Amino acid sequence: MDYCCLAFVKIAIYARVSTRDQNPENQLIQLKEYVENNKEMELFGIYEDIISGVKDTRPELDRLMIDARQHKFNHVVIWKVDRLGRSPLHMFQVVDEWKKLGISFTVTTLGIDTSTPMGQFVFGLLAQVAELERQFNIERTQSAMDRIKKSIEKKGYYIAKSGKKITTIGRPKGRKDSKPRRKSGYYIRHGKKGSGV
Repeated sequence: MDYCCLAFVKIAIYARVSTRDQNPENQLIQLKEYVENNKEMELFGIYEDIISGVKDTRPELDRLMIDARQHKFNHVVIWKVDRLGRSPLHMFQVVDEWKKLGISFTVTTLGIDTSTPMGQFVFGLLAQVAELERQFNIERTQSAMDRIKKSIEKKGYYIAKSGKKITTIGRPKGRKDSKPRRKSGYYIRHGKKGSGV
């Protein structure tokens, strides 16, 4: 392993099970052994979620990300890829932020370690899979919007799965949408006060 000549690597362990009927201990035993068997590693903390992987937010994963942004550790160890992300795109978003923060990660059951050249290669493949999924999501969304639009043009409405009748496409107007917004505020906030817009 090459951890850029660090004296030791502060490790964060992340484990997740879907329901309370399951126990994350099996994952934790293997993950702790992995850290203990690597003398250059020092365990910083353990993060355990008992929640479905399809959830957008998870208490312990959220806490892990907060600690990552505060640079409390520099390597994350997980048991399997699906323990981390609800989809390739979600997982890539997580590990891409780690990469920008200088944090590498290991998937023990696959032998993936992004601090190594092979791990970086796998990370690149993950990025491509995530981009493919993003494109599929865009296509599915566009297809659904086209279907709704055609229904509105033909019948004047579209019935959603919830039973709600939709007559227009787009975000409903809010209180601040009653009159046109001035663009000047945006430019002022972004240091472009003298742009003349």
